[in-house]
Amino acid sequence: MIKVFLVEDEVVMRNGIKNNIPWEKEGLMFAGEASDGELAYPMIKKAQPDILITDIRMPFMDGLELSELVKKEFPKIKIIILSGYNEFDYAKQAIHIGVTDYLLKPITASKLLEAVKKVADVIEKEREEEGMLERYRLEMAENTVLERQRLFKDLVTSRINFKEAFERGEELGLELSASFYQLMLFKLIPSGPSSIWSDMVVSCQEAIEEHMEGRSHILVFDRGDEGWAFILTGESEQEVGRRMKECAVRLGELVHTYRDIQYFGSIGSCVNRLGDLQQSYQQASQAFACRFFSEMNQVVDYSQMEQMFSATGEPIDIHSVDGSKVNRKTLENFLKQGTSEEARGFVEEYFQNVGEKNYQSFMFRQYIIMDCYLCVRTFLEELGMDMLKLPEGVADMDMVLKESHSITALKESLIRLFEGTMLLRDSQTASKYSQVLEEARAFIRENYAKEEISLNTVAARVNISPSYFSSIFSQEMGVTFVEYLTGVRMERAKELLMCSNMKTTEIGYEVGYKDSHYFGYLFKKTVGCTPKEYRAGSRERL
Repeated sequence: MIKVFLVEDEVVMRNGIKNNIPWEKEGLMFAGEASDGELAYPMIKKAQPDILITDIRMPFMDGLELSELVKKEFPKIKIIILSGYNEFDYAKQAIHIGVTDYLLKPITASKLLEAVKKVADVIEKEREEEGMLERYRLEMAENTVLERQRLFKDLVTSRINFKEAFERGEELGLELSASFYQLMLFKLIPSGPSSIWSDMVVSCQEAIEEHMEGRSHILVFDRGDEGWAFILTGESEQEVGRRMKECAVRLGELVHTYRDIQYFGSIGSCVNRLGDLQQSYQQASQAFACRFFSEMNQVVDYSQMEQMFSATGEPIDIHSVDGSKVNRKTLENFLKQGTSEEARGFVEEYFQNVGEKNYQSFMFRQYIIMDCYLCVRTFLEELGMDMLKLPEGVADMDMVLKESHSITALKESLIRLFEGTMLLRDSQTASKYSQVLEEARAFIRENYAKEEISLNTVAARVNISPSYFSSIFSQEMGVTFVEYLTGVRMERAKELLMCSNMKTTEIGYEVGYKDSHYFGYLFKKTVGCTPKEYRAGSRERL
């Protein structure tokens, strides 16, 4: 409802305006009154009306002074000046201040109401346009995140040449041209009692993205449930290295301001070609798997892990095995939270913690194999699956035991075992999310006509973070959330165009678009013709 505030020093005039206009009946709310500008200003700050009606000539503070203060503090408030003086100077000052209308006294209640309603119409239109712009911004934001995800995958799999990468990056506001590149993977890990997505995690995510997005030398890629990838650029290897250290420190500082949230990050090597980002990504992924063996709240460098893998170490025995890292719980956490891309890094780190002298023992290798297989079997049983669903050659523990005389062969067997297990886990997860997506689709079908429906509202409905929901929705549905919602709305619009005599504006409003121009634009973009052309064509077919 549009709120109106009145400032008039003449009591009779003020009461006449206040009492002779049916405010509520006209969709307006009388939000307050005052006899001069000095008294009115603090009341206006509290009430924050949409329209201010004020006389010019008043004691203590006149209407022009008041209007200037109000416009400076609340630029969206529309001001109607009432004046008994038909002088150009007053009108000129009013225009300069940004007054919406200038009316001469005496004025009837009907004339004033007519002026107020015109201003109210302008306010409503502005609100609709602001809502449309906000909706458009949210839609574009979702598309940008998904396009960045696709670009990142192409960059780290070398499925794109420099020219195409540069052009796609330019469209997304990313400057990909640089002398050196280095990649960091980073993830927030809730550590509170619930350990699930929460408002606090979202707030922390937003703080990190706000910090990162303001720096041209940091390219940000949202990886959904897997966190982020940050690509840092620079003109020298030293410059990139310095920036990476500063970035890691700042990320740690940001996360530490939030309760019950931990983090883990990993860094690949610095490369001087965009096409070599695949190497930096693979290294960072291997180091990222170390989070199952390491303390949280740190960013590890791949070069450090590489030195650990290549170190021979002093002779050790079974008692020197790091029991805090080589145990069933570590395996279980990896099977639940790891990815197939991290399997190789996990196996290497696992063996490093076993100790080279120990895994040279045939008996100890047998123990490792059996323990891993028992853990996998238990994990799959909890998911309602069995080992027979694993790929051929992976499920047969006896065969792996016979071939375990080679360390290399043993590692490769365990890598395949974990990769196969995670494929089964992810297929089960996809099945679980099919129910979530069905609930989301049902919610969209029931609420598509509501203008406020958005990615965030639907994600909240199914209790998943917006970025992760966007990711799984587009992956499973083959279209983005916005594309799906638009499709549902357009199908309903086509039905109404064919089976009703409703106007195009009414149909647009019926399917969730208050702005008829925006509805017409989307309809033509989606269907290939205007609503009018579609209606004419459908009736010709009939």
